[in-house]
Amino acid sequence: MAPTPYPLLRPSESNPELAGHCALAVMTKAPRPGKVKTRLSPPLTLEQTAALNICFLRDTTRNIAEVRGGRGVLCYTPAGEEAAFAGIAPDGFSLILQRGDGFGERLHLAATDLLSCGFGAVCLIDSDSPTLPHAALQQAVDALNQPGDRLVLGGSHDGGYYLIGLKRAHPEPFERITWSTEFVHAETLERCSEAGIEVVHLPVWYDVDDASTLRVLAAELLDGNRPHFATTEGFDAAATRAFLADLASAGEVSWRTAPTSSRS
Repeated sequence: MAPTPYPLLRPSESNPELAGHCALAVMTKAPRPGKVKTRLSPPLTLEQTAALNICFLRDTTRNIAEVRGGRGVLCYTPAGEEAAFAGIAPDGFSLILQRGDGFGERLHLAATDLLSCGFGAVCLIDSDSPTLPHAALQQAVDALNQPGDRLVLGGSHDGGYYLIGLKRAHPEPFERITWSTEFVHAETLERCSEAGIEVVHLPVWYDVDDASTLRVLAAELLDGNRPHFATTEGFDAAATRAFLADLASAGEVSWRTAPTSSRS
């Protein structure tokens, strides 16, 4: 059995030393070809999509490591693939296994498990936004550190969200949501309103899930073109930028001619 690259968190073992920290948990799959970012093929090969996913994780975890009051976690799947994350995240990160069936159940159980580990608050973050502004992460932790119950939500330009943060494992924000559609953010706000949960809004950002948004990412990192909807500068995703530049210089992908997606 391969050694585990980072400490494994177990919900049955609460650690009181975590009470003053917010878990910044990246929801991720083991970065294996054919298992991650498959909608980016084409223009990328499946091997390239897995390599790009590793770059996303490197940049996202480096961003998280700089957040005051946060503690980095990789919330991963499937079981038995712990070694796949070796060397990706900075020192100080931990692993916790995802559980549950549907996406909403996995998110709710991830929040439940991390709070059971002893964290004072939890932010669940997608693994598809390598340039997510550092200020947004810091704002989320600072908001959850204030007295009183609340939820923090970072909406994506496509109608989903890139981050959801909680101090209590409320089930309502994860119920009756039409996942993987442009209605996710709006429906989450509806569930919060129905449950009387205060919501703190983070700046709108984007996730990279198809050829069209991959071109937006390339324009941001290679040409310095901030997305038109952005109100703040993105994180300097150095690993991702280097990977995209290498593809372009090798002539494998031309970011200006990459095929567009039917999704806006």
